[in-house]
Amino acid sequence: MSKSQRIAYACGACGARVPKWVGQCPDCGEWGSMEETAAPPRQSIGSGGPAVPSARRPAKPAMRIGTVSAAQAASLPTGIGEFDRVMGGGLVPGGVTLISGEPGVGKSTLLLEVAHRFGEAGYGKALVATGEESTSQVRRRADRTGCLSEELYLAAETDLGAVLGHVEDVKPGLLILDSVQTVIAPDTDGVPGGVTQVKAVASAITAEAKSRNMAVILVGHVTKDGGIAGPRALEHLVDTVVHFEGDRHSMLRLLRGVKNRFGPADEVGCFEMTEDGIVSLADPSGLFLDDAPTEPTPGTCVTVTMEGRRAVPVEVQALLGKSVKDGAIPRHTVSGLDQARLNMVLAVLTRRGGMRLLDREVYATTIGGIRVREPASDLALALALVSADQEIAVSADLVAIGEVSLTGQVRRTVNADRRIGEAARLGFKTAIVPKGSVSERHRGIEVVEVETIIDAKQAAARTWARRG
Repeated sequence: MSKSQRIAYACGACGARVPKWVGQCPDCGEWGSMEETAAPPRQSIGSGGPAVPSARRPAKPAMRIGTVSAAQAASLPTGIGEFDRVMGGGLVPGGVTLISGEPGVGKSTLLLEVAHRFGEAGYGKALVATGEESTSQVRRRADRTGCLSEELYLAAETDLGAVLGHVEDVKPGLLILDSVQTVIAPDTDGVPGGVTQVKAVASAITAEAKSRNMAVILVGHVTKDGGIAGPRALEHLVDTVVHFEGDRHSMLRLLRGVKNRFGPADEVGCFEMTEDGIVSLADPSGLFLDDAPTEPTPGTCVTVTMEGRRAVPVEVQALLGKSVKDGAIPRHTVSGLDQARLNMVLAVLTRRGGMRLLDREVYATTIGGIRVREPASDLALALALVSADQEIAVSADLVAIGEVSLTGQVRRTVNADRRIGEAARLGFKTAIVPKGSVSERHRGIEVVEVETIIDAKQAAARTWARRG
């Protein structure tokens, strides 16, 4: 074998190269991800490294920033409010977006609606190139969701050259490639979906988008951990990265921004999956609160979490089972919450709050299928556990916001005023928050500042006694 044909191995997750096959990638730690690939030619000894290209006359001279037009980077609203919110106002001509999500979550349904709205808005033609479904399958989904714009074109292709040929023929203003891992670049080594193939396909599509001033949306597979499959370099090639997430057994879907060169990167859009497609939810607050019972129920407390820049009230529920005996390990089960934070709150309530919870079965959940991971929900979880233990219901018009530390202190959280303002808008009357976290006055809601978990327990008890 000649030197130009030497074999190396590249990681399918991060792109790292090694001269010999190994079971685990030395860079990212992924198991079984090393794939055979061609190694780059060696530099000859004494060559002084790679040659430096000589200077040449640029096609266009450098311009003063004040003379550069920003019109080409203006967003085109699709009319799907929550999608436009996450994208920074809409689709940008020449911008490339990478969207990921678990199979069956509704990515193709959402993007078909985006393509339909793009054509109906008069922005130009929209081309959906699918490598995972046939055109008849996409057509059946379009019939069900009403996405039958005359400006919407379909093509089932897995060859990069054929996809680019469709782009040449249709000349769309929007290209949706579903998915980037299924398209093959014939002139590039590697298996479909591998590092070299995915990078080659994404680079070619990105170059086409910039040269034609065409908006592009690439669909990416996800790993078992929920991340985008393939090389992380793919995220650096595109302008926008978003995750579409949700539980198959729930109607709620969240479009979460990760990277956005044209707008804020921390926005979250809320959708509802229906039989007729996906519907935007401009005000999803009621989805995460249980229907008001006739009598207050012990073991519940409401917090306000931040989803991007949006404050969303979420009800946390807790149920305490029997104490285990004979040294058995009690079951601590969560749904929508962080298991580690539940264990920490239980330990703090036991050590600092004078309660005995570590030997009891504990079940904690959120309402509506939303996932809450931020520490600001600690205080609501703690009060729900106290309520469940004492069989005394927390007031239904009370919210609790704050992080609980191992010392039993209630720590401040970001955006406290925005959270309290949202609670007041929805009719809550009392907010228990960490001391010193409020910087403005809020009408219609009483703000109770506490320093420790003991103070929070006493404040909740006083509020319930007064309003019950």
